[in-house]
Amino acid sequence: MQTQGVAGFITESGGQLSHTAILARSLGIPAIVGVHSARRLLRDGDMVLMDGSAGLVDADPHEKTIALYRKRQRVQKRATRELEKLRDAPAETTCGTAINLFANIENDDDIKALRRANALGVGLYRTEFLYMNRDDIPAEEEHFQVYSKIIRSLKGAPFTIRTVDLGADKQTAHTEKGPQERNPALGLRGIRRCLKEPALFEPQLRAILRAAARGPVNILLPMLTNVDEVVQTRALLNQVREALIAEGKKVGEDIKLGGMIEVPATAIAADQFAKELDFLSIGTNDLIQYTLAIDRIDDYVNYLYDPLHPAVLRLIKMTIDAGRKRRVPVSMCGEMAGDERFIRLLLGLGLRDFSMPSNSLLAAKKVILGTKLRDLRKLSDSFIEETNRERRDAILQKINAELAPED
Repeated sequence: MQTQGVAGFITESGGQLSHTAILARSLGIPAIVGVHSARRLLRDGDMVLMDGSAGLVDADPHEKTIALYRKRQRVQKRATRELEKLRDAPAETTCGTAINLFANIENDDDIKALRRANALGVGLYRTEFLYMNRDDIPAEEEHFQVYSKIIRSLKGAPFTIRTVDLGADKQTAHTEKGPQERNPALGLRGIRRCLKEPALFEPQLRAILRAAARGPVNILLPMLTNVDEVVQTRALLNQVREALIAEGKKVGEDIKLGGMIEVPATAIAADQFAKELDFLSIGTNDLIQYTLAIDRIDDYVNYLYDPLHPAVLRLIKMTIDAGRKRRVPVSMCGEMAGDERFIRLLLGLGLRDFSMPSNSLLAAKKVILGTKLRDLRKLSDSFIEETNRERRDAILQKINAELAPED
C-alpha cells in the first residue's frame, strides 16, 4: 500500500492495536478498522471521507463536509511544519532532565523518517517483515545484508533488533504450515517459537552477531515469560559465537541482551529478569492485552483495551522501579510510548527512555519540552491509586496541564 500510493484503508474486522493498524500508523497511512458491513455499505466509485483520528467513515460526503476537512488538513500540515522546527532541540524537560527518544522501525526505508525526527537511534526493529509475503525462511546472508545496511545508515547510533516474533496476528507461510492453534495469542510465538525451532532462530542470531561487528547492536527478546528462556538464549548465543569464530567470521564484542516486558508474569518478576538482562523494554500492546484478558484484534472486546487501567500502570511502574533498583535501563516501545496523552504520566512514573514510530517523535518532544517534572511523580502515583473515574480524569487533566510557566 505504501508503494502503490493508497490513500487509506478500511477493514471490517480487527482492532486499533492489531499489527496491521500499528504498521499503518508507522507508515502514515490513514486506516479505520472494525467497520462492520463496510463492503455492503460502500460501493465501487464512491467518494469516501476518512477521519482516522475519530474513526469516522463518511460515504458520499456533503460539499460543506469536504470543505471542513480540507481546512483541517491545512491546519494539520501547518502544525507538522511547526513541529519540524523542534528537530534539533534537545529532548529535555524544563528542569534539564534529558529524555531519550528512539524510533521503532519495520524496514530500512524507515531510517529516512528517523533522521527527519533526529531520533537517537532505533529502539525497536521488528524483524517479522523479513519473513512475510514469502514461502521460505530468510537465510542468514539475507538477514546480514539487511542489518548491515541499516547499521551503515545509522552511522554509529544504537540499533536494537528484536528477534523474530511470529505467531498470533503475525502469521506467515512458515507458521501456517504448523499445527493450527486454538488460541494463537497464548500459543507458540516470540521466544517460545524461536527456542523450539533452532533452524528458525540460529540463522538470525548468526547474522546479528556478524552485523554487530560493523556497529553498535542490541538484541531484544520478545514474549519472555521465564528466566530460563534468557539462560537458554545466552547459551545458544555463545554456541553461535564460537561457531562463527571457528569459521573465521568477525563478530561483535559488546552486544547487550534485553527482554520485552509484555506479559504480567514478566513484569511482576521484573527484578529477576533485570539480574539476567542488560536492559528491559516494556511492550504495552501485549502487556495491556494479557493483563486485561482481551484480544486486542477482536473488535467485539477491544473497547476494554485500557492503557490507563490501574493494573497496567502498576505493572509498568513495577518494571521501571525494578530497573532502577538493579541499575538496568528500562524503555517503552509499545504504542503507549508515542501517545501524547500518556507521556507526562509515564515521565511521572519514572520512565526516561521512549521508543515510538518516527512520525510521533516530534510531537512527543514538544510535550517533553513543556514538562516540569517536579510534581509529576506525586500526581502519577495518585492517579494509579484513585478508583473514582471523575477524580482520575481530573488528575490526568492536571498532569497534562502541568506546563512549564513562562519566564
